Amino acid sequence: MSTRARILDVAARLVAESADGDISTRAVCEAAQVGAPALYRHFGDKAGLLSAVVDQGFDAYLAAKRERGDTADPVEDLRNGWDSHVEFALRHPNLYRLMNSPAMRTPPAAALEAHRILTRDLERAAALGKLRIAPELAAQMIMSSTTGVALMLVSRPATFPDAGVSARVRDAVHAAVFTPDAREAEPVETDVPSTAARLSALLRRSQGSGLSAAESALLTEWLDRVSNAEGSDD
Repeated sequence: MSTRARILDVAARLVAESADGDISTRAVCEAAQVGAPALYRHFGDKAGLLSAVVDQGFDAYLAAKRERGDTADPVEDLRNGWDSHVEFALRHPNLYRLMNSPAMRTPPAAALEAHRILTRDLERAAALGKLRIAPELAAQMIMSSTTGVALMLVSRPATFPDAGVSARVRDAVHAAVFTPDAREAEPVETDVPSTAARLSALLRRSQGSGLSAAESALLTEWLDRVSNAEGSDD
């Protein structure tokens, strides 16, 4: 094992074992049996080390998503994705809090990949007419809600002792994002917002729409505005 890998593994273990998730570089160096110059050479400083720990943790979380593959039902994939996200947070509370700490100077690369996976699944749902709003807005709603629930469960267990609250919030958010018949095999598009969201998703995936890049971008903006308009499905 390389020196860098040994330092990273030790740091991840100490984060997991810490009472509050905080660690010192001195403790890491002692446990990894390296001098401080070696740690700073590989990671720059403590923030750089913690960022690497977060990247490693997120990568482990995404490994299951990469191996999962897509099913024929993007809505079910999204339900499972929410649940696996919260389960990961509960198994690794200190790491999860660190992942979402404001102290992280830049988002981990794996976190950006997780958002892309979420958006891709939502685009699949929109293409089937199962989405009320544009995929990008839906991704923001789902990601912020999932993260918020997970953080409350791991940071305030006395206030949130029942992990079942996650499923309740999931269902409430999904009800706002998906059409009522989203879980049916053959959804029927009967409202303007979901139809606009579907057309927007199909347009993004199309290679031969007959529109120029500027026209395609303008039409996509219009469709997203229609699909995201509050009260447009009343």
